[in-house]
Amino acid sequence: MPEDELSFQDKFITSCHTAGIRAEALTPKEALRIEPNVNPQLLGAVRVPDGTIDPFRLTASNILDAEEYGGRLMNYTRVTGLIIENGRVCGVHCMNIKTGELIDIRALQVVNAAGIWGQQITEYADLSIRMFPAKGSLLIVDYRINSMVINRCRKPADADILVPGDTISLIGTTSEKIPYSDIENIRVTPNEVETLLAEGEKLCPIMAKTRVLRAYCGVRPLVSLGDDPSGRNISRGIVLVDHGKADALPGLITITGGKLMTYRLMAEMATDAVAKNLGNTRHCETAEKPLPGANGKNADVHAPQVSIPVSGSAKYRHGERAAKFLSDDKKQNAIICECEMVTRGEIEYAVNNLNAKDLVDLRRRTRIGMGPCQGEMCSCRAAGIVSEMTHADNSENALDSIGEFLQERWKGVRPILWGDAMREADFSYWVYDNLLGYNQLQSLPAPVSEQLFTEQDDNVAVEAA
Repeated sequence: MPEDELSFQDKFITSCHTAGIRAEALTPKEALRIEPNVNPQLLGAVRVPDGTIDPFRLTASNILDAEEYGGRLMNYTRVTGLIIENGRVCGVHCMNIKTGELIDIRALQVVNAAGIWGQQITEYADLSIRMFPAKGSLLIVDYRINSMVINRCRKPADADILVPGDTISLIGTTSEKIPYSDIENIRVTPNEVETLLAEGEKLCPIMAKTRVLRAYCGVRPLVSLGDDPSGRNISRGIVLVDHGKADALPGLITITGGKLMTYRLMAEMATDAVAKNLGNTRHCETAEKPLPGANGKNADVHAPQVSIPVSGSAKYRHGERAAKFLSDDKKQNAIICECEMVTRGEIEYAVNNLNAKDLVDLRRRTRIGMGPCQGEMCSCRAAGIVSEMTHADNSENALDSIGEFLQERWKGVRPILWGDAMREADFSYWVYDNLLGYNQLQSLPAPVSEQLFTEQDDNVAVEAA
């Protein structure tokens, strides 16, 4: 871009070649032919091999893989302490945060892979893994602006990457250090939204006319080793600690740091450490065996009974496993979520095979409710199906499921409530409150717009005081 140093492009290409990465300089005309929405003011471009992943699909595949190897998923279960006996970690104390049930899990080796919460886990044993939380925020727009990842050719900075994902594009991210005590209470700030929009428009000016669907934020688990309190030793590398060797507390291994792109390597490193402690000398096969559904949209699934968009979306999300629910049964092939092309059969597959117990789980397994309407047209239908499959008293649980789903959706909408997003949020409120009578069936928190007005009134009152 005009405000970036063009000399950085040569350094970038040279560094790619040194690392063995293919890099090809493009003229602005060539770049615009590949990505028509990119800013026509660009001075040049570099084409490198790049790609994206669907984090929801990746998580579902890992769950499926673990269970098929004999693992057990305990969702909504929080570790509340370590079981330490005779100077050795023998398991964890847990609590189901939905039911309050207390659970003890015993194991020969405990792996602390809790990300930013890894510090809390080690503190249960009076050990120290010093985390330096860095919050990152991003915005989701309502359609796919670009076909390839578009990244500013400059040193990493806020809002320098536009990533396509399924039916949407996202602009990210910001980076801000926060106190560790704030990791449970983060939110996207107005300044972050303004920065993301302003920088996003520089990459693709069409973003100025695009509806923002949601805003997200998360915390990067950066790690500082040793006793350095300054943070100068903060690492984005992988940190593996066998506390039996480092702290004379056998039975506990911590794996943290790293990035999503290295998670399989981190899993292999942690598994090798566990195997070594257990005396297992078998070769690790993590890097050699694909996850369930790895073939993605190229899966060889013949489904003439459904439209190409429906079968294509199913294969994209579940690969060859889509054959388990794409059938000749018209009821199974009925489309429940029109935005993301989710069928009743896919919902039943997610409930039966991917541990989807409610609408929030189902959204993460199938993308239901993540399209342009944000669940406005499909949530009631999907809640009824899930509740029918998982509960005897389906009417009450279906209402609870819808309420939780709407609250989760509104959390992401709230930071960008103006213009079209505000109009869409108000429309959603009136659909549920007036058309469907949701508030008459179950007491709901005030709509987002009213919450905002209430908070603004409170702030005015505080300032006046």
